[in-house]
Amino acid sequence: MHKYRILGKKGAGTFSDVLKAQSIATGHLVAIKRMKATFKSVEQVNSLREIQALRRLAKHPNVIRLLEILYDRTTGRLALVFNMMEMNLYDLIKRRKQYLPERQIRSVMYQLLRALAYSHREGIFHRDVKPENILLTKDDLRLADYGSCRGVNNKRPFTEYISTRWYRPPECLLTDGYYGAEMDTFAAGCVMFEIMALYPLFPGKDELDQVNKIHAVLGTPSAALLKRIRKGTKHNPIKCDFTKQAPASMAKLLPKASAEARDLISQLIKYDAKERISCEDALNHPFFRNIKNEMTLPPSPVPRAHRDKNKGAEGEREGEGEDAVLVAREESHASKKKKEKREREKEREREKEKERQKEKDRKKKDAEMDQVARASLSLGVTKPSHAHAHSIAAG
Repeated sequence: MHKYRILGKKGAGTFSDVLKAQSIATGHLVAIKRMKATFKSVEQVNSLREIQALRRLAKHPNVIRLLEILYDRTTGRLALVFNMMEMNLYDLIKRRKQYLPERQIRSVMYQLLRALAYSHREGIFHRDVKPENILLTKDDLRLADYGSCRGVNNKRPFTEYISTRWYRPPECLLTDGYYGAEMDTFAAGCVMFEIMALYPLFPGKDELDQVNKIHAVLGTPSAALLKRIRKGTKHNPIKCDFTKQAPASMAKLLPKASAEARDLISQLIKYDAKERISCEDALNHPFFRNIKNEMTLPPSPVPRAHRDKNKGAEGEREGEGEDAVLVAREESHASKKKKEKREREKEREREKEKERQKEKDRKKKDAEMDQVARASLSLGVTKPSHAHAHSIAAG
């Protein structure tokens, strides 16, 4: 952290704090995500899903850029350094009284869906898409906070309690963790509605209320669909005795929005995950028909699956961490010297502990001798000498 001047705190979460800082060398502003947990080794740091995901997605222009990893081996503290963005999407809308122009909404949603589509193609889904995790600087958007991400092909069930409740799809709320990348799509639809309407679509107070709010908009699903969604569910506390509700009209909910915008939202938030449009297909929706005339976007990088298939395993890993500089490096000559130094320090600490224990034992014996002396005086016995008291205590 000595490379950066801390300017203040930008935010705080359950697992980390975010600090605003300035590089002493360059003067550039950065955001430092300081983890609250401690880590035992570089290997543990490198194994963090967030770091692995950000390295894998580093080349995409709409994913937050990880600049540096700061790990203090002595304390176990970890901090991630990112490029600084002006605001998040919630900051943009929280006090607005006038609707955002649809052109601006189109720009935001296209970049968000590009980031998600690329993440999904790379085998990663975010799991916590919400306005606070979508960062903006003018027209530039970056998806941030991959701390909850998982692999698309990872074995189910996943954690049940993950993303912020208002953006969770039915399959997260009604099962024991059987969901997938489609949850990001649903959350993107909720975000799109929120930046158009300036209020959240499903602001549930708890899980059951969340389900009921979804039903109030999308309608209560058929018994057959509920049965299929909940197949294998044993521990979810929500019972399926829902009051029958008809779907609401998106035209009434968003009377100022274009038909294309309303249709895209409807496709993104389909109740059945299998019927939900993918983020990749959403990029070709008519809502984005004129996007290339409205803004200039850098091209998305080619996903790994489509890169040179003749690359060996070493070639696949080559450059994987090129955009993240890890401060500590294992098994180098310097690292071995540090290990030896730590071992010597541990040995010295063990010797000190032995000395401290001897001192404790000495004090304990002195206390015992004093106790014997006091007992002798109370019985009218002449106070024994120090040596005599010791022999009594021992005998």
